[in-house]
Amino acid sequence: MGAVSGIVAAVAGLATAQLAAAADRPEAAPVTAVGGAVVDLTPVAVREWAIRLFGTSDKLVLGLGILVVLAVVAVGTGLLAVRHLSAAIAVTGAFGLVGALAALSRPEASWRDALPSLVGALVSAGVLYLLVTAGKRTRPAGGASGGAPSGSGSMDRRGFGRLVVAVLAASAGVGLGARRLGAHGSADATASRARFLLPRPTVPAPPEPAGADLRVPGLGPFLTPNQDFYRVDTALVVPRVDADTWQLRIHGEGVARPLTLDLRELLARPVVEHDITLTCVSNEVGGPYAGNARWLGVRLGDLLREAGVRPPSQGGPADQLVARSVDGMTIGTPVEAVMDGRAALLAVGMNGRPLPFAHGFPVRMVVPGLYGYVSACKWLTELRLTTFAAYDAYWVRRSWAQQAQIKTQARIDTPRPYADLSPGPVAVAGVAWAQHRGIERVEVRVDGAAWQEARLGASDGVDTWRQWVWPWEATAGPHTLEVRATDGTGAVQTGARTGTVPDGATGWHAVDVRVRALGGGLPAGADRQ
Repeated sequence: MGAVSGIVAAVAGLATAQLAAAADRPEAAPVTAVGGAVVDLTPVAVREWAIRLFGTSDKLVLGLGILVVLAVVAVGTGLLAVRHLSAAIAVTGAFGLVGALAALSRPEASWRDALPSLVGALVSAGVLYLLVTAGKRTRPAGGASGGAPSGSGSMDRRGFGRLVVAVLAASAGVGLGARRLGAHGSADATASRARFLLPRPTVPAPPEPAGADLRVPGLGPFLTPNQDFYRVDTALVVPRVDADTWQLRIHGEGVARPLTLDLRELLARPVVEHDITLTCVSNEVGGPYAGNARWLGVRLGDLLREAGVRPPSQGGPADQLVARSVDGMTIGTPVEAVMDGRAALLAVGMNGRPLPFAHGFPVRMVVPGLYGYVSACKWLTELRLTTFAAYDAYWVRRSWAQQAQIKTQARIDTPRPYADLSPGPVAVAGVAWAQHRGIERVEVRVDGAAWQEARLGASDGVDTWRQWVWPWEATAGPHTLEVRATDGTGAVQTGARTGTVPDGATGWHAVDVRVRALGGGLPAGADRQ
């Protein structure tokens, strides 16, 4: 009875808190707020381990983990309530306080963000009191001996069960109401995206070069489909921003003419289209967190010049551009980089479609040549000019470097690790990137032998990856394939292995495969590992 009471009380409290959050700010819901606080407090090494292990499902795993912990605590609190009801109610209140403090610690939080957790704790405590008090009066069905004495105020076990079902049904109704209210709250944003028509680019991107996509089986397309584009961020709830009410503020040191623009005003400026490969700093050697897309937007450098900003090389006082998202995330980008002529964009389109919500609708930053954590702010709402000496953005306060140029990398996409291959011709293929420098050469070697030059796909400029393929005459036995790239400056990718922290991983990607003998198995005595 105690365990059931604890679980049911927790469900009722969470449902109520979710409803309260949906009515004001979904990010204030207890699980979301606590999850965000956990992300902030997690050591870098643990966070990187989670990304390696769970990939883009890390947020789902975190949310489920929080719910499991809550369930265990709920059972324990219910058992405690059977003997010490006041102590159990105090524990419930303490957990509500933890949720409230977590919500208040989030960027852009106000005092109202504490209310969902506090209201949820109050409801949970009330339900716990109701169920435990009723449970203590429960007698066996039919009045059999051994239970609480029958009489006024007592109920049988079926009555207690009906009470539990009634509370769960009410909680389900509250949860459904929270979901509908949340959906209604985001309906304006969804409708604004559906109405949004991408402007025709003043400077369109040229067609994808013939031969850029090598169309090798096992190798992905040259342009990454939106639904397959990687997503690595801290948002447990994807912000859904109404494009009709969105605004961007540009201000700070060296801004002679501060600007506040809505989407229509932003897009009244020349709109350009450019193919750019993005890469996450958490991408390990050979990792999946790189993607190539055709972006549509306004040149960021031109917008800053319109505001009177000068880069440091021209005497400007600010060397850092701090971008802020609607959820409070801050990303610091070198002013020099966004004003040196590269295609730094405030993007509104991705592969011919409005930005997906998960990738920053209505406006995000894209800066070729820099890792995403110092350039690719999503759900953009503010640009502030300052200095690196005066301000550390979110990731810099968590052991990452202030500035980080993307390192030259090559990746083997096919064959896959530990593939079991037939002897004979095998296409070894993948992608290589060195954004804003370009790729000049890719080389492959087998079992540490001499490097062999691969055939490159056609170049789409220095800001995108290049596909490559190398024909290998595979022979029986276990083999290790390695790849390295040379960038457009002639610098050869280093083989020294380093981790992702503080400014990106280095090293050659290697893939172990085995090739069957003509008879169907490995040669006698061959290592099968």
